[in-house]
Amino acid sequence: MRAVIQNSFGGPEVLVIANQIDPSPKAGEVLVRVKAAGINPVDGAVRSGHYKLLGEPPFILGWDISGTVEALGAGVIGLKVGDEVFGMPRFPKQAAAYAELTAVPADEIAPKPKAADYVQAGALPLAGLTAWQGLVRHGALKSGQRVLVHAAAGGVGHLAVQIAKSRGAHIIATARANKHDFLRGLGVEQIIDYTDVAFEVEAGEVDVVLDLVGTEDYGMRSLQTLRDGGLLIQVPSSAPESVKHAGRDQGKRVTGILVEPDGHALEQLAALAGNGALRVEVAEELPLEQAARAHTLGEEGRVQGKLVLVP
Repeated sequence: MRAVIQNSFGGPEVLVIANQIDPSPKAGEVLVRVKAAGINPVDGAVRSGHYKLLGEPPFILGWDISGTVEALGAGVIGLKVGDEVFGMPRFPKQAAAYAELTAVPADEIAPKPKAADYVQAGALPLAGLTAWQGLVRHGALKSGQRVLVHAAAGGVGHLAVQIAKSRGAHIIATARANKHDFLRGLGVEQIIDYTDVAFEVEAGEVDVVLDLVGTEDYGMRSLQTLRDGGLLIQVPSSAPESVKHAGRDQGKRVTGILVEPDGHALEQLAALAGNGALRVEVAEELPLEQAARAHTLGEEGRVQGKLVLVP
């Protein structure tokens, strides 16, 4: 099979195409023929060596997949060859999504949303699960609550605002002015141009902040918007200790999250996509051979939605 591998840490140029031995599914796994593989910020962080989730190279990046079941390992039930599936398997271990084939745990994938094509489905899992686990699992978001989403037009953000809307929340979003029409189309009621005004002044009091910028500055300023007992969720993974301490002093909750594989939550995301409440914005789809270019585009920081590799 063809796959994108890297033999050293570094910039996008370390991503190269190579022929690899086809994987075989072990017990409890399925072999998936990958039709699309979403690209996420964590991919670049691992590629550069900033996050050493996969140890030392060589390895194959990627966690988002959509495709068809090619073969079943021993003991797999509920799936058959030819089924259309999607998921974010094995995270934070190697899932090797940037490839034509990958073997994954059967319980970490779900039926592909019928309303989504392979590219849209391949863009959804990691970003969608991050938004879902942040707002629903950790945030327990309820109808009528006010939620502030930073970087709302990005890969996680544009899905988070739709999930929040599906739960009846009032959504406040931060984004540059050129992204405002896009966010209004997703149902965002209040949009703040963070380059023009101070979001902590404009937002008013909120119940939950999903901070997809994740810096100390954004954390401290976000605390100013929270009601007593409100929740600040900072992504990626963990909030700075200074923000946690400030939150405790102010009677507000602060947490980071590390997204986890979750077949049940994938089914919930698929249901939302199926009834038209959740759509994935795909900025561009590129062949495996252009993985380095895709990473370069993503790291320019102006992508609206998701970038996807298509084997």
